[in-house]
Amino acid sequence: MSVLVYAEATEGKFRKQAHEAVTYGRKVADMLGVLTHVLCMDEVSEDELKSLGKFGAQSVWFVKENRPANFDPSAIAGVIARAEAQTNSDVLVLVQNFDGKAVAPVLAAKLRAGLVSGAVALPVIEGNSFLVKKNVFSGKAIAVYEMHSAKKIIALTPNSIAPESYSNTPEIHELKPQFNESDFKLKVKEVVKASGTVSLTDADIVVSGGRGLKGPENWAMLEEMAAILGAATACSRPVADINWRPHHEHVGQTGLTVRPNLYIAIGISGAIQHLAGVNGSKVMVVINKDPEAPFFKAADYGIVGDAFEVVPKLNEALKKFKSGAAV
Repeated sequence: MSVLVYAEATEGKFRKQAHEAVTYGRKVADMLGVLTHVLCMDEVSEDELKSLGKFGAQSVWFVKENRPANFDPSAIAGVIARAEAQTNSDVLVLVQNFDGKAVAPVLAAKLRAGLVSGAVALPVIEGNSFLVKKNVFSGKAIAVYEMHSAKKIIALTPNSIAPESYSNTPEIHELKPQFNESDFKLKVKEVVKASGTVSLTDADIVVSGGRGLKGPENWAMLEEMAAILGAATACSRPVADINWRPHHEHVGQTGLTVRPNLYIAIGISGAIQHLAGVNGSKVMVVINKDPEAPFFKAADYGIVGDAFEVVPKLNEALKKFKSGAAV
């Protein structure tokens, strides 16, 4: 028995989400008294593979065949299933991101495993009892799932656990799965990557805008705030639907779920569908000229005022603060 973590890399590097998943897997393995294996299908260096030992990995498996990484949920699930058999793993950990949401259900079907998607805390393990906590009802309640299956899959919500430091050096192994062309049901025609910006899923700070900004030409002040704070930019669904901002910035129930340390909402009313994707944020700040905006009820701090007056003043104050000048 062991724990297997599927860790994704971006441009040859493991990011915060992967580190969180590996730490989570190691903690679960320590509870069970078993080893922590990590599987990577992306092209990374041996040093980068070994770096996962700093976050708890005891054994790291890599795949030279890069076709599964050209996102095909069935192919990725097939490789993870082969790694599960190779490592005799009974608990599998993935990240609840776009890839994880697609891969985890397919993997669960392949392994006849129980699945908890969107876990927000370490499981409670007592004897045969394996309890996993997740948010439900758009984040308004917490459910605890008791898993009874022999194989268990946990898809971890990003920013639910802090990466921790370990001192072990992992063993590196190559996994050599055999593929048939029938394993690949999707054909990737084009990959468009955002560059020069902070990834939303990795960001500690998110600056987000809604229809209250009146048009795409007014996003410059949000982008300026994000640049000052080293933050990612996001938006509400209506903004993405009318093409003011790209769809990969859409956060909410039907978009990305984010859990940054600081979420700044500007010109967003705070409909429940939007709150469902952001209410795991550690601190929420709202700027809206409508004092009755629902977001104020969920916010930790709020400013009632016109964003076109408030945000430029905030940006100037932030610049002074960053430079060490008196504000």
